[in-house]
Amino acid sequence: EFWAPKSGVTDQASHIVSLLSRSTEELHSLVNGLNGGYIEAKAGGDLLRDGADVLPTGRNIHSLDPYRMPSASAWKRGQRAAEEIIRQHLTANGGNYPETVAVTLWGLDAIKTKGESVAIVLALVGAEPVKEGTGRIVRYDLVPLEKLGRPRIDVLCSLSGIFRDSFANIVDLLDDVFERAASADEPVGQNYVRKHVQELEEDGVERAAARLFSNPPGDYGSNVNEVVTAGDWEESESLGETWKGRNAFSYGRREGNVATAGTSRPEVLDKLLKTTERVVQEVDSVEYGLSDIQEYYANTGALKKAAENLKDIDPTTGKQKRVALSVIEAFGTSGDDCPVEVKDVEEVLRLEYRSKLLNPKWRDAMLSQGSGGAYEISQRMTAMIGWSATAQVDNFVFDQACERYALDEDVAKQLQRSNPEAFKNVVRRLLEAAGRGMWETDNDTLEKLKELYDN
Repeated sequence: EFWAPKSGVTDQASHIVSLLSRSTEELHSLVNGLNGGYIEAKAGGDLLRDGADVLPTGRNIHSLDPYRMPSASAWKRGQRAAEEIIRQHLTANGGNYPETVAVTLWGLDAIKTKGESVAIVLALVGAEPVKEGTGRIVRYDLVPLEKLGRPRIDVLCSLSGIFRDSFANIVDLLDDVFERAASADEPVGQNYVRKHVQELEEDGVERAAARLFSNPPGDYGSNVNEVVTAGDWEESESLGETWKGRNAFSYGRREGNVATAGTSRPEVLDKLLKTTERVVQEVDSVEYGLSDIQEYYANTGALKKAAENLKDIDPTTGKQKRVALSVIEAFGTSGDDCPVEVKDVEEVLRLEYRSKLLNPKWRDAMLSQGSGGAYEISQRMTAMIGWSATAQVDNFVFDQACERYALDEDVAKQLQRSNPEAFKNVVRRLLEAAGRGMWETDNDTLEKLKELYDN
């Protein structure tokens, strides 16, 4: 039977295509702006999530009012995401709640989702936004335990430098709600924030309720991607330590007279990492994923490794216990009633590698872009090393990457012509993966790679 689209779908698609064709207006607006002209304002956002209202491009975009974050829609989705994170954890851990969950708070995903990651933090700890008459959020209030129906989960908030600097009001409100959770008259078995704060205070640690951590004031990045790119590391544990050393500064209204003031509190960070059982990362765009850019493994992957470094040895494996990493794709399902899918990082990486790096159509599209495409391939090979060090990459991914990029003579020649350094990096990363025990392969393959690298 012939399938026909629903009424209005083709009209909507034609309208979007028409708006996308106006992308040439970007250059006109740029020149107009440089000449001091007026550029029409328009809301920014993601096409899949926010619809055609974000088009055409080439406008003076605005995003959101940070004093209304999370939005009503983001709050509903954040609650459902937190519920699913907890449900999956209970299923995987014999009905035991996580004492601490680490949530990454990044500026761009907060803007695009209008605060979903903030909503996840609030829902986990058992709090909700309180609005004044104008609709602005002035406080996050604790939900009574009787209504919450479960323990308050402690949360390590890992702030990007951009989030820290752009959303000082959110940082202050979150800092306040953690302080109130720590002092709430509730049993420690039902309030893990209070439990951990009391344990830290017994050891004489100051500001034990600090929960918002980032780089030193005015600084950005974990430096883990630089270390991985240079190959300047021995054990994977060192990547977690690099992340920890770069993210030991606490922020909030009790950390100084200015919004961006921060204080190094490594003892509090260690406590939170030691009790962290799950890390949460939102991916805010269909245009790129975990395997496409270095920042995901360099921040979220390295945070996961930093938490694992402080875990006890698992007697069944002889290794330190693993920390789960939950990934939430915050695009494509924007309706208030849509389910929020939470996936394990290994599942997400497996799908991304199959659909992009290992996909011959994607490979050929990159090759057609010349030097820039070769560079993109090379960067993903480096990121694969980073993820293999901080999470897990299946052996077949390395096998097929080797077949498609290094041992395929036609592809290898194209890469060498387009960007010799990119091709050399592809081969180097495969040899590095084998040398570090990330990839099991035969000696003949290794000899061929060494010959390619030396030529």
